Amino acid sequence: MIAYLEGSLLRKEKDRIILLASQVGYEVLVPFFVMETLQAKAIGDPIALYIYYHQTERQPKPVLIGFNLEAEREFFQQFISVEDIGPIKAAKALIFPVRDIARAIEAKNSDVLKRLSGIGDRTARKIIATLQGKMGKFALIRENEIETPKPDEDFISTVLNVLVEQLGHRLHEARQMIDEAMKRKPLISSPEDLFDEVYRGALNHE
Repeated sequence: MIAYLEGSLLRKEKDRIILLASQVGYEVLVPFFVMETLQAKAIGDPIALYIYYHQTERQPKPVLIGFNLEAEREFFQQFISVEDIGPIKAAKALIFPVRDIARAIEAKNSDVLKRLSGIGDRTARKIIATLQGKMGKFALIRENEIETPKPDEDFISTVLNVLVEQLGHRLHEARQMIDEAMKRKPLISSPEDLFDEVYRGALNHE
């Protein structure tokens, strides 16, 4: 299974690109919000994408869907867990950045979700019912920043690394977010609880 591709841009179309890696051209479907970040790319420019690989008995031809951040791919995997939303429909639906969609889900804002391509009122309500309460991490994604994740054993360092390297925050900004969260709740002892508190703090600052 292909999970990540790094190479150069061979061709760019409306909803997909051809990415040349090791002398092999891979056709990669690209959601609109990702394509927007590739607009300035010219043929031959370097490109690196996290890949969602889709192949089933009903869809024997492999489909590759590309994302700038690992967190965006992780969001996509949760998004397609919603009933009646398959990978192809989801790729077409995601016209807004993941961060904005995640915040709409957490706020139960179906009006925003209904603006996604192919998403009506019934499906918007299903999205909220399935995913509400699980989107805090994705709502913290910093736009227009692309980094590569690195693991760490300490739970505060783990959260720091995810904020910086998966979600795109600057190091000093991420440290401040964590410091403020720990001041509010000094007894936090797990990355999950720390993420929740950081997310709540981010919402209160808006």
